[in-house]
Amino acid sequence: MDMKLRPFDFAQAAARAGLAVNGQPLSVKPPASTGATAGASFGDAMTQALKNVSAQQTEAARMQREVQLDNPTVSLEETMVSMQKAQIGFQATLQVRNRLVSAYSEIMNMQV
Repeated sequence: MDMKLRPFDFAQAAARAGLAVNGQPLSVKPPASTGATAGASFGDAMTQALKNVSAQQTEAARMQREVQLDNPTVSLEETMVSMQKAQIGFQATLQVRNRLVSAYSEIMNMQV
């Protein structure tokens, strides 16, 4: 088994998150005068996040199946890491959903 560990690259991780190294967003656009926000909407971001979680779960299931079939090209360690990533992604999505439902309920219970 050949596992290569790479050092953590903070700049690369920040760039993937859409942030500069100092933590500021990479592209800050002022909102349009019509009141619309610049960039992707929250719905688009949630849709993309759900697609990513679904892809991670599908990949984890595929790797798990390959390990069960004794495929020598798929290691147990990689499969376990993939399963944990899928589980963490799902738990994060579940927490976001819970917060959204809670916020919606709180807004609906506000008196006008």
